[in-house]
Amino acid sequence: MDSADASEDAPPSTPLSETADNALKIVIVGGFGVGKTTMVRSVSDIRPLNTEETMTQASARTDDLAAVPGKTTTTVAFDFGRISLDERTVLYLFGAPGQERFWFLWDRLFAGTLGAIVLVDDRRLADSWYAIDRLEHHGTPFIVARNDFGGPPYTAAQIRDALDLDPHVPLIDCDARSRASGKEVLLELVRHLQSLTHAPEPVR
Repeated sequence: MDSADASEDAPPSTPLSETADNALKIVIVGGFGVGKTTMVRSVSDIRPLNTEETMTQASARTDDLAAVPGKTTTTVAFDFGRISLDERTVLYLFGAPGQERFWFLWDRLFAGTLGAIVLVDDRRLADSWYAIDRLEHHGTPFIVARNDFGGPPYTAAQIRDALDLDPHVPLIDCDARSRASGKEVLLELVRHLQSLTHAPEPVR
């Protein structure tokens, strides 16, 4: 779903409100082809910056396309978008590349990050282990969002067990193509951050 067009077009570029004074850096991480680029595209108030390139025959030897056979492009640096949650709170979104050969970029993307979303495809949960490991290593708060690929109906408990999630880490379902669904994921992350001691100002 990374390379798929969002089902709900993002609005045209929206200027920042003069009252916005709470800017938060958020990183969206996860395995290859789980929908990170699609989520950034669907929720961003501005035309997102994408660093997608056409996949070549050489990359076919290193990137497993079994679960995403129609994928023809891939993120090679990061995606960037912006969304205003209210008049005072703005999120700057960074979508990280999913392939193992680009993981060296993740630690730099995590610098200054207030929180993260781990986007998962429950057909390939093992692809999310590294993202969770690095976030825990950096002490970065995160939530897990299961993207809807129409796969088998695993329960939340089964996914938590497979990912070895701490009980306090929120797990929600989403559709990365939907602006409304993607925004709800972001709001859930902000609510999670508010529940922690270093929380930002509440979103009203």
